[in-house]
Amino acid sequence: MFSKLQKIKESILEFFIRGSGILIILFVVLIFLFLLKDSLFFFKSYPLKDFFTQKKWLPISEPPSFGIIPLLLGSIYVTFFAIIICVPLGMGCAMFIAEVAPSFLRNILKSFVEILAAIPSVVLGFIGIVWLGPLVKKIFSIPTGMCGFTGSLLLAFMALPTIISISEDALRSVPYTYKEAAFGLGATKWQTLWRVILPAASSGIIAAIMLGIGRVIGETMVVMMVTGNSPIIPSSILEPLRTLTATIASEMGETVRGGLHYFALFSVGLILFIITFIINFLADLFLHRSKK
Repeated sequence: MFSKLQKIKESILEFFIRGSGILIILFVVLIFLFLLKDSLFFFKSYPLKDFFTQKKWLPISEPPSFGIIPLLLGSIYVTFFAIIICVPLGMGCAMFIAEVAPSFLRNILKSFVEILAAIPSVVLGFIGIVWLGPLVKKIFSIPTGMCGFTGSLLLAFMALPTIISISEDALRSVPYTYKEAAFGLGATKWQTLWRVILPAASSGIIAAIMLGIGRVIGETMVVMMVTGNSPIIPSSILEPLRTLTATIASEMGETVRGGLHYFALFSVGLILFIITFIINFLADLFLHRSKK
């Protein structure tokens, strides 16, 4: 009797787990189809070639111009510089927490990392407007501190918890026998960390970086508040720019439902969805390699 009841419970649990997985896949597919449907309406009226080759985003001009290049370059700029900043810092913190810090300090640092992940993005954006933007303006002697570099600094700060947590898990998952073998061959603690542990955890570390990129490129509030929100092709990271996410957030409330501008924003959303999906898919592949 007990075994039958246990089997029924396991069957119900398995049904809910399978159902949850199927629902998640279904939601992702439905979101993609929803974006694709409205994007096709846009491309019926506006050439696909112009969307990817024009260098101006002027939706209310006559005639309107919907060139995605300035928005795409803006996202690439802030993402690239954010990753340059946060990857070395995140890797250094992860190595310190996983292999250097004593146990009592390790637990404290991990708690601080979790607290960093819980800070709302609008709070970071407010800090950027009030303090970081003026500081960047003063240091680089530029007309305004609301530029791509300020956004990159804040996005790097936001990506740090993801990179630190996943990298630290990857480093700690390396079998202890690897360390014993290195110590047995006369390697120091730092030699073991650099030449044994880091290469063994490389797949998990790359996955952490990829997820950090996904976190950065999908952020909206911070880049809308501190990057200047200017839809032009930036010549440097110290100029105002606008990202894909900021364009959707700032313009969707001002468009006429069913108009060309309205459908153009869905096309931008489709491009952003595809980029984010590819990044997360690659990160998942690296995570599976790490587990193997």
